[in-house]
Amino acid sequence: QVQLVESGGGLVQPGGSLRLSCAASGTIFTIKSLGWYRQAPGKARELVAAVTNGDGTDYADSVKGRFFISSDNAKNTVDLRMNSLKPEDTAVYYCHADVYLKDQKLGDGPRRYWGQGTQVTVSS
Repeated sequence: QVQLVESGGGLVQPGGSLRLSCAASGTIFTIKSLGWYRQAPGKARELVAAVTNGDGTDYADSVKGRFFISSDNAKNTVDLRMNSLKPEDTAVYYCHADVYLKDQKLGDGPRRYWGQGTQVTVSS
């Protein structure tokens, strides 16, 4: 019903920058939240940044001031610009979308969808 296609990621040295992009498609009526989680080995998946209700933004404390999220609501896309990367940012990054579908029942809440994940490695 909804597909999330991610791009970006890779290997970067500490202090470097990367950009992640995600595009959502399918039977989307509207998107409540669109953004990124990450999961490092042996750790729980955590929110990195998200755009909520088209304009509100949330960031993990650990990335504030270094990562910047932006979205194009008309295209259902979201970009995450990651600056001043640190080794502790190394993780698999997953795009997520909380979506109201075109054919869902009135009163039902949004459904969460995930991308396939993209590896970000920060190492010298």
